[in-house]
Amino acid sequence: MSVKIRLARTGRKKVPLYRIVIANSEAPRDGRFIEMVGTYQPLKSEPVVTLKEDRIKDWLKKGAVPTETVSNILKKSGINKLKEKVQSS
Repeated sequence: MSVKIRLARTGRKKVPLYRIVIANSEAPRDGRFIEMVGTYQPLKSEPVVTLKEDRIKDWLKKGAVPTETVSNILKKSGINKLKEKVQSS
């Protein structure tokens, strides 16, 4: 079972709100997930991101792979540096 850190869309039509979730790679985008580790609101004047950094770091250590979009969000939050350290060790 491959685990990914990815976005799951919520909110209403034309007003997206995304949950950052830990999910099995075979599960549907908005389907079952293992754990919710944050949210992302892209339509605010300054996009709002809330993260449970300790849980994300724990999942990265366990081998979870972030999608490209989530990876960019994590880079802006400063969490991606940990991922590079984990891969090199």
